[in-house]
Amino acid sequence: MYSEEQLKKYPYFENELKTTAKEFMLDPLTGIVSRPYILGFAKYLIENNTPFTYAMLDLDNFKFINDTYGHKAGDGVLMAVAAGLIDFMDGFGMVGRFGGDELLIINLRDLEYDEKKKFLLALYEEGVVLRKNIELATCSPFITGTLGCASYPADAKDYDSLFSIMDKVLYRGKTKGRNCYIIYVEEKHKDIEISKLRKSGINNSMQSLVRQFEMVPGLKNKLHSVLPLLMEELNITDLFYVGKDCRLRAVRDFTLEANAADIANVTNDDMFSTSVLEDISQRCPVFYNVLKRRGIETLLVVRVSMDMGTEGYLICAEPKSHRIWQENECALVYFLAKLIAYRIRIDGEVLE
Repeated sequence: MYSEEQLKKYPYFENELKTTAKEFMLDPLTGIVSRPYILGFAKYLIENNTPFTYAMLDLDNFKFINDTYGHKAGDGVLMAVAAGLIDFMDGFGMVGRFGGDELLIINLRDLEYDEKKKFLLALYEEGVVLRKNIELATCSPFITGTLGCASYPADAKDYDSLFSIMDKVLYRGKTKGRNCYIIYVEEKHKDIEISKLRKSGINNSMQSLVRQFEMVPGLKNKLHSVLPLLMEELNITDLFYVGKDCRLRAVRDFTLEANAADIANVTNDDMFSTSVLEDISQRCPVFYNVLKRRGIETLLVVRVSMDMGTEGYLICAEPKSHRIWQENECALVYFLAKLIAYRIRIDGEVLE
């Protein structure tokens, strides 16, 4: 929880404390600045021509935490993240709660692109606040977040424009797979429209996938045909396939292969994903070592199956990536796996 001394470091809060008790300025659950006052602080800085970087952090899959472990665990996660941010930002910025699992960060120190990147790398990579397990009484969920940021006055001259830009790049981060940060760069992001990002729904993606899949003969050609679409939709650099010979092959180059003899042990379900590769180290060490050598950290495995038989596995495994696979992304790979299984059963072709 912020102390009165911490708040008084900034003229805006020092002035507000003359008429308002500290308790009314802080979020009662997390102890960070409540929404009216964090927004007020940002607007005060703009009115006084004080440069700052504005960021919104959205915790990933927070509903899943509440639904799986209970709302008490969700509250515990919010409190832990908030406490971590208070310590992390001490001396050069403030943190507030926008609502739900969305937090606002005001950074008065890091204004240039390289400075912002260094700040965010520390926030994400050093396990101080994000990409870490939070130990609670009944569970220890792995916590990640998606963040978008922009700076005043470099990126926008007024509050509404600044917030809109920040919100836009946050949404861009969500469409890229979450668990990432996006720093606003005008050349890259000025023409992005949230409405267009939202239009690229799962139904359109599946229709496009079928069109590409049916355009060429042969399963190898079909996978090559759909790969560009998957790279764009899933933000991946390659797709991998394991056939009945238990050899892991890259779709971009089927001559690149490795042993995945124990991949069947990864799960009994049709789909498995993890953001902690060590989760599979005991039950499938051969497959684990192949991925470890490639620098893989996050894994999605989808069974290519029809009825009770298994024809193979589709694998998304990006090196040096801590992403969390979203439901629509999993659905698209699952849909492709069913298309492949059907072709194998109908045409008798194998991908080996």
